[in-house]
Amino acid sequence: MQEVSQEIMKGTTTVGLLFDGGVVLATERRATMGNMIASKKAKKVYQIADRIGMTIAGGVGDAQQLARLMQVECSLFNIRRGRPIAVGAAATLLSNVLNQNRMFPYYVQLLVGGIDRYGPSIYSVDALGGASPEDRIVATGSGSPFAYGVLEDRFEEGMSEKECLDLAIRALRSAMKRDSASGEDISIVVITKDKYEELMESGIKG
Repeated sequence: MQEVSQEIMKGTTTVGLLFDGGVVLATERRATMGNMIASKKAKKVYQIADRIGMTIAGGVGDAQQLARLMQVECSLFNIRRGRPIAVGAAATLLSNVLNQNRMFPYYVQLLVGGIDRYGPSIYSVDALGGASPEDRIVATGSGSPFAYGVLEDRFEEGMSEKECLDLAIRALRSAMKRDSASGEDISIVVITKDKYEELMESGIKG
């Protein structure tokens, strides 16, 4: 059972980068079942609030259920408090849900990123509910070692939105060349105080 669990949790690549005005979240779109490519158009980044996104690595059913739950909870917070939920608060809420189910865990590894009144931020959330704020770059999934190699080598302080977009694509492309569970097209989300924008690599002009 443990072997299966680890396999489910690792099969993908997602990355997150912070720039001065916002966040870039990016994923590839391959979904696998063991050695079989189950889907070439899997959705792995979800909008859970007006200016907050969540990337998923792991079991698709578990991740989709968590995405729906977070969309509802973030909306309820806005209605009850009269203001949008902060990125850190959303990550904490998600971590509480996961921790409460640690005996029967969701097989996921998640990134929660966005912008609020405190500025842009990204949090990494594991299957048992651990939530950690990330400094500038982060990657999850089976292709993350290859993605980190590019991110840590190429990332520099003060990079622009376009430079972070290009670096996210470069990191994912590196992972997709070496990790069989990562592949197909690349889905990208850019979040600033003015927009939540979903892009595909094929639609980005040089």
